[in-house]
Amino acid sequence: MRILFLLFAILPIIEIAILVKVGGIIGGWNTIALVIITAFIGAYMVRREGLQTLQKAQAKMQQNELPGSEMVQGLMLVVAGVLLVTPGFMTDIIGMLFVFPGSRHFIAGHISKHMKTRVVAGAGFGGRGPFEQPQSPFSQKTDDKDGDVYEGQYTDKTDSDKNNRLR
Repeated sequence: MRILFLLFAILPIIEIAILVKVGGIIGGWNTIALVIITAFIGAYMVRREGLQTLQKAQAKMQQNELPGSEMVQGLMLVVAGVLLVTPGFMTDIIGMLFVFPGSRHFIAGHISKHMKTRVVAGAGFGGRGPFEQPQSPFSQKTDDKDGDVYEGQYTDKTDSDKNNRLR
């Protein structure tokens, strides 16, 4: 929750302050041109790296392997694309860290490790995997060894007792 507050409240304030400061040093039009150039360069790099990551993922899938690392890197490239197109220098720096292969692999390794510990911790609770639904007690098998089925009727006495008391 705190991270979202930082992203949506404090980061734009920092971005505006940096843009104003840089605009005062190199000029307003030069600052706008620099922001537009970084957006185009970032979009090109995201596209290039995204295609390479997609090709690696397809190669792994053809070998019947799960492309887990490539999926994390692809998600990072999507985030990088959004950050690089967003006007500002802080978002551009973070976006470039997600685009460059060396830093992306490093960050993706940490994200993958964090995700694995969360999934493993979640899988240990209740003996179920992280994506399994809890079973209804009516769908569990009974200990009836003969496999006999017993049919019958029942009457709910709680409703009739309440009706008799009200009369």
